[in-house]
Amino acid sequence: MPNKKNFALIGASGYIAPRHMKAIKETGNDLVAALDPYDGIGIMDSNFPQAHFFTEFERFDRFVDKWHRDGNKKIEYIGITTPNYLHDSHIRFALKNGAHAICEKPLVLNPHNIDQLKVIEEETGKKVYNILQLRLHDSIIALKEKIAKELEENPDKIYDIDLTYLTSRGKWYFVSWKGDEAKSGGIASNIGVHFFDMLSWIFGPIEENIVHLKEADANAGFMKLKNANVRWFLSVNYNYIPEDIKATGKTTFRSITVDGEEFEFSEGFTDLHTRSYEHILNGGGFGLDEARNSINIVSVIRKLTPLGLQGEYHPFCKKVLV
Repeated sequence: MPNKKNFALIGASGYIAPRHMKAIKETGNDLVAALDPYDGIGIMDSNFPQAHFFTEFERFDRFVDKWHRDGNKKIEYIGITTPNYLHDSHIRFALKNGAHAICEKPLVLNPHNIDQLKVIEEETGKKVYNILQLRLHDSIIALKEKIAKELEENPDKIYDIDLTYLTSRGKWYFVSWKGDEAKSGGIASNIGVHFFDMLSWIFGPIEENIVHLKEADANAGFMKLKNANVRWFLSVNYNYIPEDIKATGKTTFRSITVDGEEFEFSEGFTDLHTRSYEHILNGGGFGLDEARNSINIVSVIRKLTPLGLQGEYHPFCKKVLV
């Protein structure tokens, strides 16, 4: 294949890494090398059994450098699926080694990291791409088009939105890096950033940010966007899932209502990483500027003091605070 691109992957054993491997394979490209300190990754055999694999960063670094110098070969893209606090460093590694970076959410933990990465982009001529796959979901694109049309007729319209996302996690979660706010950014950063990006993409930039609840396993608050008031609740605690959902055996509950009407987008997630890679390889992709708004939102949430049951709080807050 004449346009075949070479990829490397940092964080090959993570939960989301197989979707990146699948995307590389389904777009007709090759995974040259992968890095992860954990070596139990048989998933490689189903995708790229010939890829070089490293458990030590220093040896991976040496390989990437040597590979570039040997016959003028290139690694054009480096995928990053590592713990959130390492994203910034691994993006820098990719850019400084002459590769574009394709990084999972959240891109970085703080807005000032974006400013520094923009400087390195300019120095290296390479780009940073963030996986913001909800922007490529057919139902969400349709919602954005619907809202845009309504706002043409009534630019001052304010929508009322409730965002509820509960995805159960066991005790391991709080022992792992995900349970350490310094490493994951906390609940809002780890499981909410995609939704905050999606809502601000559709309803406009944030104008007010309030937090009502901030626990290790649950965050909740209120956001005023340009064209929407958003009450949100995020949790990894199974106990907060509605009883009727538990009765079906499900351990995840996701709901977004717009002016009281449920917005359904449960299907269509399977191939969004492949679609994201296609988007990037075809000259699109979502870069540093697109990532900034959601990173600003979660960074501020991390610093705010929770107000408790005051103001426009999400109804699920009472499950925790009462």
